[in-house]
Amino acid sequence: MDKHVTLVGILHIACGALGVLIALICFVAITGGGLLSGDYEAIYITSTVGTAVGVFILVLSVPGIIGGIFLLKRAEWARIFVLILSVIDLLNIPIGTAIGIYSLWVLLNDETVKLFRGQTAAASGAPPQSA
Repeated sequence: MDKHVTLVGILHIACGALGVLIALICFVAITGGGLLSGDYEAIYITSTVGTAVGVFILVLSVPGIIGGIFLLKRAEWARIFVLILSVIDLLNIPIGTAIGIYSLWVLLNDETVKLFRGQTAAASGAPPQSA
């Protein structure tokens, strides 16, 4: 399960980074349209809308990066945080749904819970299970 937890962390970091890139592209594309027109009112409107869209996407993306980084560090709170993000990911059809289902499967697995609590199969008296 350790490999699966690492993969979930990497997926959340990658999707968060992709979201940051999309936020930047949206900001530049929307704001750039007003700048190219040369009309002051268009510049004001497009810069406002571009900033709002960029910040909105950025706010949705950064928690995935933070959760993924701390999940790789095996912080107990990160497991709960990424679980919440995974439920939200279920609404992002189609890729987010697949990542959300996989993340939920990994993070709700009993072996993953033991991993985060620092327990091992030998310490709990149970035979080791393969992932």
